[in-house]
Amino acid sequence: MKIRIIAGFALLLMTTLHVTGQQKIPFQGKVGKTLAGSEEWWPKPVTPPAHAPNVVWILLDDVGYGASSSFGGLIQTPTFDSLANNGLRYTNFHTAAICAPTRAALLTGRNSHYVGVGGFSHVAMSAGFPGWSGRIPDDKGTIAQILQSNGYNTFAVGKYGLTPDEEATDAGPFDRWPGGKGFEQFFGFLGSQTDQYEPDLVENNAHIKTDGRHLNDQITDKAIGYIQKQQQAAPGKPFFLYYAPGAVHAPHQVAPEFSNRYKGAFDEGWDRYREKVLANQIRLGVVPKNAQLPGRNADVPAWDQLPADKKKLYARFMEAYAGYLTYTDYCVGRLIHYLKETNLLENTVVVVMIGDNGASKEGTFQGTLQTRNLIGKQTEEEQFRYNLSRIDDIGLPQGKNTNYPLGWAQATNTPFRQWKQDANAEGGTHNPLIIFYPEGIREKGGIRTQYSHVIDILPTTLDLVGIKAPAAIRNLPQDTIQGYSLFKTLNDAGATADHKIQHYYIFGARSIYADGWKAAAAHHPDAIDYVKTRGTGWKGDPDRWEKDTWELYNLNEDFNERVNLAKKYPEKLEALKKLFDQQAEKNQLYPLIDWEDVYEKRIHKNYQPAVYKTTTPATGK
Repeated sequence: MKIRIIAGFALLLMTTLHVTGQQKIPFQGKVGKTLAGSEEWWPKPVTPPAHAPNVVWILLDDVGYGASSSFGGLIQTPTFDSLANNGLRYTNFHTAAICAPTRAALLTGRNSHYVGVGGFSHVAMSAGFPGWSGRIPDDKGTIAQILQSNGYNTFAVGKYGLTPDEEATDAGPFDRWPGGKGFEQFFGFLGSQTDQYEPDLVENNAHIKTDGRHLNDQITDKAIGYIQKQQQAAPGKPFFLYYAPGAVHAPHQVAPEFSNRYKGAFDEGWDRYREKVLANQIRLGVVPKNAQLPGRNADVPAWDQLPADKKKLYARFMEAYAGYLTYTDYCVGRLIHYLKETNLLENTVVVVMIGDNGASKEGTFQGTLQTRNLIGKQTEEEQFRYNLSRIDDIGLPQGKNTNYPLGWAQATNTPFRQWKQDANAEGGTHNPLIIFYPEGIREKGGIRTQYSHVIDILPTTLDLVGIKAPAAIRNLPQDTIQGYSLFKTLNDAGATADHKIQHYYIFGARSIYADGWKAAAAHHPDAIDYVKTRGTGWKGDPDRWEKDTWELYNLNEDFNERVNLAKKYPEKLEALKKLFDQQAEKNQLYPLIDWEDVYEKRIHKNYQPAVYKTTTPATGK
């Protein structure tokens, strides 16, 4: 009896375990009535390519191009400096101008609206249209799913930001949690931001209590622990780690030992900061040698015209931010040091994206310390006085909404105009990229100027690993990857960029890039306008879309958008506007949705998340 049971179980295994990777393979043995008349067959186990590298993606939050010392900023980031000096700096890399769209595009290698994340996965900022659902379709698989199906272990720590609010409870469903998108281990938070000492913390499929330490410290311990346990169990097996701290998104919270390192460092103000950073950037070669600064953004006053108490307050806000970024670099350094000490670093691809968008304008004009129910309800003077009275709380655990003023946002975006959310401007979309791979990159400290976008990181990684994008994941046919690999640029600084066209859109602000030319339209109202006018009966303008003014720039000659050529080349502008419309149609961008639609509740009239279809037809690039 026992023999028959064992033989029957073996036969069941033979007839069911016939999946290699993600493709069903027909049983290739022979099944007879008895074991004696049968021929066993086992599918080959899934294994990664020979000597496949480990992969670490590092994605920071709300960091402008001119913040980190790696790209000329005045905030010290020695770990990133070392990775860049021993790898490559990509100076023409772009994100989606806000967090969730960037993350969705990064993880899938496809444009954000195309995968349903044109806004956020939050109920308040998603909508019942294919490009706005806040739900990544199953036919748009993630890098974690691809690598997992090719023999990698997959881990994620930090900010995820792509789980719909109504599914982010311990009751699930969990298919849109990290574990449902290919990550075998996850430790972090599901939303867009969280308190760094009292985070809304999740481990795998359950919320847990924090231990009271800074979140960066906790996620770094977890990342190291995941790798350590995996390598003990399967030495040499490759892993993929997605390390995405909430840093340095607000609230800016960090131990005084880091923020106090910058005491007095920013007393000269944001105008002088920009001048110093531009000089550093020219010296490093991360901007053209003839680069000049654009004028200050609207609403940013000259530092020299500020009274002494405002200078004191604003400088302290920046000290906290700087300390927070340096501390984040320190935590990444712990991870890199572990990889080096365990002889894993040489065969590890490390991709560092310093920011998922430009520096944040969400600190408003005075900076913020207020609880959320006060923001927008105080006059500018009241807000300033409140912040000044709490200056000693800036950066500490009790500073639960700490965010710096607008002037520092532009300063840390040097040399660009505008900031986060402004998909029309380089200040919203232009971020530093570092690629480090000792065994695969010959040149150390090289500069790469090819145009690239966040959707390019996935295909680049697949090329580095030696894996092709799968035709199916879990037997579900997969849509086309839209990004372009940067692989050929790793050891050829002169390689031609393959990424020629790219559209951008965040809540009305929009632009289109094509072969060095860019057409862009700012759009108002935006979040700042809403805060300024809250409670005044502001209703917006029903004809606001038609009133947006398009601008035209030749980025080949004017990389930071100082000279608007719209009047000089009207035909070029019209051609690019037409191209934007074509890309918008192809990528599910329409209908246009902006902040007014969110605040005036013009979406969610028939909200039925359970019946929303999450698979869309393939349309290619």
